[in-house]
Amino acid sequence: MSAAPGDGRYGEAVFRPEQAGEGERIDFGALAYDDITMARLRAVGAGTGWRCLDVGAGTGTVSRRLLDEAGVDSVLAVDRDVRFLRERPLPGLDVLEADITAPDFVSGRFQLVHARFVLMHVPGRERLIAALAELVAPGGVLVLSDAVDLTGDRTPATPYSAAMRAMWQGLRATIGTDVSWVPSYPQLLRGVGLKPVAAELHAPPLLPGSALSRFWVDTWERSRAAMLATGLVDDAAVDEAVEYLGSEECAALSAGMFTVWGRRPEEGTG
Repeated sequence: MSAAPGDGRYGEAVFRPEQAGEGERIDFGALAYDDITMARLRAVGAGTGWRCLDVGAGTGTVSRRLLDEAGVDSVLAVDRDVRFLRERPLPGLDVLEADITAPDFVSGRFQLVHARFVLMHVPGRERLIAALAELVAPGGVLVLSDAVDLTGDRTPATPYSAAMRAMWQGLRATIGTDVSWVPSYPQLLRGVGLKPVAAELHAPPLLPGSALSRFWVDTWERSRAAMLATGLVDDAAVDEAVEYLGSEECAALSAGMFTVWGRRPEEGTG
């Protein structure tokens, strides 16, 4: 039986920004996924003349690359804690400390509204997708990325798969993280009037010493108490999973990044 969603919050119950090394943990994830994200954002048209909104911007790697590489005019980077964003200011980068679950957390319209690994951790996801879609200017694009759990009943039993199952269940019980609904994103974007809508899935390789492997190790350490509380693993099992990730024996499929995008029709078009 799956655990009921928790009422804690990301950044409070787990993954606290003031915890030593949290910025580095986020950056390890960025190293694994940023190239894929940027390729998609540029493919949907992000470039000169675009005003962009980066929701749950973390350490700001995507925000900065939109300015440096895509050449957008401006990026508004929003997070509930902006300490990492303020560490590296950049012309064109505006920072806003806000809770995205609050009504009207930001005003205006943007050619690009982007959120990655954010909605999976917060309540009221369907309402939030509708709210984010309202921030997209006519002709602009909403791009959402979240994780999908690729372990299943037929996944070989490894220390990694055991740790991942415990992590997802523990985070759901602690802060309400839920990736089970992520594959419904395309229909949700279509339901709020965006079209056309498309999606893609990327699962980066798990290699010893890779940024992604280091990201999962740090994530397990920060969520270890929640993982242990599930009863699915003990400390020895988590330690074994950490050792497995760093070994040549590792043969596992990482969680995937599911990305969906939809465009708001130009005014006057059907």
